Amino acid sequence: MSLIKSFFNSPYTFWGILTLPAIPMVIGLTSGDPEAVHQLLHPTGEFAARFMIIAMMITPLMMLFKGWRGPRWLMKRRRYLGVAAFGYALAHTILYLVDEGAVAFSGGEMSKLYIWSGWLAFLIFLPLAVTSTDGWVRKLGPRWKTLQRGVYGAAVLTLLHWAALHDWGGVGAAMVHFVPLIALETYRLVYNVRRRRVRVSI
Repeated sequence: MSLIKSFFNSPYTFWGILTLPAIPMVIGLTSGDPEAVHQLLHPTGEFAARFMIIAMMITPLMMLFKGWRGPRWLMKRRRYLGVAAFGYALAHTILYLVDEGAVAFSGGEMSKLYIWSGWLAFLIFLPLAVTSTDGWVRKLGPRWKTLQRGVYGAAVLTLLHWAALHDWGGVGAAMVHFVPLIALETYRLVYNVRRRRVRVSI
């Protein structure tokens, strides 16, 4: 039993789970299919968003289900989820650049809402991923949490990026993923406001 517990608590096991979606992607890229790069644009972007959303849902889930161990277990691995989200976002960006070539930096392309919102989201992700190590957490101290709040801006931009795809044809898929997060963050906001009011009244 202890071996099973150690296996599931191992960070290597969790990293293995996070890399599972990448396996068929790598197989696809090495298959020789000329359309593989283009076909992987959506899966890489979707998993980047999914892991970001899961990471952001952990705190409100802990508040909502105080006696449930699941959110606490995930909380200890939240940084892993954030780094995985960035990894898939990086793959998404690289594949986009390979697929589009020089067109990716043209004025017509960069002026599109779903393009510049995606770039901004990625640029916000970059410092969050770089400072995700224990060393940076210690070095930045309280400023680390302030920096990490930038993920909210990245989330809004990611939602715009996804929803605006194909002349706003991505709205449905984006909302399916983001509505649970929006609901949980709304609960978190209401909970914190009520708690402050109780403290003031006391």
